Amino acid sequence: MDQIKKLTTELRNPNTTEIDTLSTLEMVKLINNEDKQTIEAVYSVKEDIANAIDIVYEAINSGGRLIYMGAGTSGRLGVLDASELTPTYGVGEESVIGVIAGGDSALRNAIEGAEDFESYAVEDLKKLKLTKNDVVCAIASSGRTPYCIGALKYAKELGAQTIAIANVKDSIIGTYAQTVIEAVSGPEVVAGSTRMKAGTVQKMILNIISTATMIKYGKVYGNLMIDVNASNEKLVLRAHSIIQEATGCSEARAIELLEQSDKSVKVAIVMELMDLDQEDAQTLLKVHKGRIRDAIRD
Repeated sequence: MDQIKKLTTELRNPNTTEIDTLSTLEMVKLINNEDKQTIEAVYSVKEDIANAIDIVYEAINSGGRLIYMGAGTSGRLGVLDASELTPTYGVGEESVIGVIAGGDSALRNAIEGAEDFESYAVEDLKKLKLTKNDVVCAIASSGRTPYCIGALKYAKELGAQTIAIANVKDSIIGTYAQTVIEAVSGPEVVAGSTRMKAGTVQKMILNIISTATMIKYGKVYGNLMIDVNASNEKLVLRAHSIIQEATGCSEARAIELLEQSDKSVKVAIVMELMDLDQEDAQTLLKVHKGRIRDAIRD
């Protein structure tokens, strides 16, 4: 119990001790003011985040996977980040996976005790057939979750790269990881409610890691998501807009290109910029590992 009390994520916030007496608007202003600290917390560990990105990129570029591991809010955020990469960048579980202690049912329901056993993480990673080519990223606001410790230990045994993300300094999970990101979010508005500032910090860090990795991986041209999966009406319209922005063509031409490219925005852009048919555009992109900038310089 004493160890928990010493964690900055568990301390009472002196700025919010009277929050239950405030008006609704005053509550909103106070919570928002506390949230401002999250930006600085993330910026303070920018070098560590950059190191993590380079590790993740090299792994995925070599056929490995990024595997997020966490419990509770931390686990949910990992699953969220991983699942959103498919519609955004056309990347699935062959590259990024999110795992939460207790399994998918824990996304909606608290699974008591799921985070308390290192062996549960080992079992989950064995199901995924973890290899030394993968990267295991353990996420824990307290920096001491046994499930995360077990994941990092097992990954290290297999020779996989390891990353730890915590919201406290000198975290326990940090002692088991090669790359450590300790973004101190401070005491929460409601003591111990780490779904708030700690969760916000974690989400920002995961967003940066996955987004920067995808950019390096050739999934972005300029600031356009050129591997967007045009799987519904909204995304088809977005695909048309991206093609127009990237090539300067008309809306009608963008619609035509998307159809001719079999709904591949990336191929459509190269077809237009290089005046190629679908097959030749695909071949050119394959030669340049899917990177449009390299392809159009050819």
